[in-house]
Amino acid sequence: MSIAVAIVEDSAEVRAIMADWIRSADGFRLVGEHSNVESTLAQLPPERPDVVLVDINLAGRSGITCVRELKPRMPETQFVMVTVFEDSDHVFDALTAGAAGYLLKQVSREELLAAVRQVHEGGAPMSSYIARKVVQWFQSQRTKPQPGTENLSPRESEILRLLARGYAYKEIADELGAGLGTINTHIRRIYRKLQVSSRGEAVSLFAPFPTEPRAPGGPQA
Repeated sequence: MSIAVAIVEDSAEVRAIMADWIRSADGFRLVGEHSNVESTLAQLPPERPDVVLVDINLAGRSGITCVRELKPRMPETQFVMVTVFEDSDHVFDALTAGAAGYLLKQVSREELLAAVRQVHEGGAPMSSYIARKVVQWFQSQRTKPQPGTENLSPRESEILRLLARGYAYKEIADELGAGLGTINTHIRRIYRKLQVSSRGEAVSLFAPFPTEPRAPGGPQA
C-alpha cells in the first residue's frame, strides 16, 4: 500500500515543490496540503495521513504547537519536522512534542522520500547535523539520574536501548527474534510506564545513552 502523506507549510513555493515530489514518487500518496495551524487542526485528522511533513515557522502559531496538539489525537500518525531551524531548543521542543523526525530544508528529494519511508517503518529520520546534536545532548545526560526507567522489565529496557540507537521496529523484532506485533505491544507498555506519547520522549528518559556502534553487518541507522 502507498504511504499517505500530508504537508503543513506556509510557503506556497516550498509546499508546491514537496507536493510535486510526493505525487511523482511511486509508493506515495498526497492526501492534504495546509498552510497554517488552524486549518491543519481542523482538516488533517479526517485525511488520515501516515506521515505529516511539518514546518516550524508557520504564520501565527508554531508547527511544534500543531504537532503537540495533534499527536494525542493521531497516535499512529508520524510527524516529521522540515525546517530551517537547527538550534537545540527547536530540535528538542519538536521531539518532545511528538515529532519522530527532524530534517533541515536543504534536504534533497531522495532524502525526503527516504525519510518518509523510514519514519513510516518505525525509524526516526534526522539530518546528519541534527542527529549529531541529539547524540551530543544524550551523551551529556549520561550521569544524570533518569526517573521512571527502573519500572521497565529487562525486555522493555532492551527494546528502549535499541530505540535509542535508532533501530526501526522491524529491526528490533529481527534483533530480538520476536514478532513485530510483540514489539509493538512492548513499546506501548514502555510508553505507558514512562508516561510518554512518542519515541523521542521515551528515548529522552533513557540512561546511560548507548554509544557503542552496531555490530558489523547489522542494520544501519
